Amino acid sequence: MDNVIQDLEEIKSQLKKAMRSKKPKMLVVDDEPDNLDLLYRTFRREFNVFKADSGVSALEILKEQGEVAVIISDQRMPEMKGTEFLSKTLSEFPNTVRIILTGFTDIEDLVEAINSGQVYKYITKPWDPKELKEVVQNAAQTYSLIQQRSEELLRAQAHTQLMAAILQVAQQANQPEDCLDPIAKAFAENFAADSAILQLVEGQELATAGTYNPNQIDLSWLANDPLVEQARTQHQIKVSANIGRDKELSQLEHYQNTGIQAHLVVPILYRETLLAILALQWKKTAPIKEEELDTIYLACQQVALTLNTVRNS
Repeated sequence: MDNVIQDLEEIKSQLKKAMRSKKPKMLVVDDEPDNLDLLYRTFRREFNVFKADSGVSALEILKEQGEVAVIISDQRMPEMKGTEFLSKTLSEFPNTVRIILTGFTDIEDLVEAINSGQVYKYITKPWDPKELKEVVQNAAQTYSLIQQRSEELLRAQAHTQLMAAILQVAQQANQPEDCLDPIAKAFAENFAADSAILQLVEGQELATAGTYNPNQIDLSWLANDPLVEQARTQHQIKVSANIGRDKELSQLEHYQNTGIQAHLVVPILYRETLLAILALQWKKTAPIKEEELDTIYLACQQVALTLNTVRNS
C-alpha cells in the first residue's frame, strides 16, 4: 500500500505538469481585422486564442470550443454590440471573464453591462498594451480562482455520488461479477471517461471484466497494454496523461486506432492482494486534475472492500 501511495504522488506531479502545458483559452472579437490580428499576436504566447469578426461568429466559436477563460470584445460592431454579445454568453458560461474595448463614450451601455455582471473591465481605444496585458492577466487569475472553487464543489459532489454508487452495488451484488459493470459505469461517468473497464484478477491473471463503453471503443487490447501489465505486476497506479508525447505508447497500434489520448490504470488491492484492475480511457489529454486522483484512490479502496465482502459473503 505504501508503494501505491508513493506512486500516487508521482502521478499527481505528472498530471500537474500536463495541466501546466495547456494554455487557457481566450476569445477576441472585433470587426476590424487589424485590431483582431493585433490582439491575437499580443496574447498568443500565453493563451490559446480564437478570433471572431462579429458577435454571431463569436457565439459559433463558443458553441464549438466551449468555455473560455477570457473574452475581449469590441463594443461598436455591426449587427450586434459587444455588450449584447456578452449578455448572450452569461447564462451558459458564467465563469468566463469579459472585457470590453470601446472607442466611444457609451457610458450608459457600459455601466449597465458592468452592473449586471456581464463585463469585468472596459478598456478605451486606442489601448495601452501594458494596461491591457495587466487587465487580462488579472482576468485570467480571477477565472482560475473561480474555476478552482467550482471544481472543489464538483469534486465533493462527485466523491459523494461515487461512494453512494459503490455502496449500492455492494448491497445488491451476490457475486463479484455483479459489481463490475455498474462500478465501471460509475467511475466513467464521474470522471467523464470515454470508456472504462473493471477486470477481476484470479491467480495474478486477468479474468472476468465489466465495461462501460458507450462509444464502442475496441478494448480487446487492454490485457496486453503496458500500463495494465505494469499496474498488475507492480501493484502501482499507472497513467499517461498525454499519449501523443509518450514515445513508447504513441507507437502502439491500439492507441493509434482508438484515438485514446489518456489512460489511467489503478490496481484494486485488499491487504496487499490484487483483486482487480480499473482502467479509464479518454480521447483528450490531461483529462483529470491531480486532486481528483485522491477521489479515485479512495473510491478504489472502497471497491476493494466491496469485492472482498461480496466474494466472502
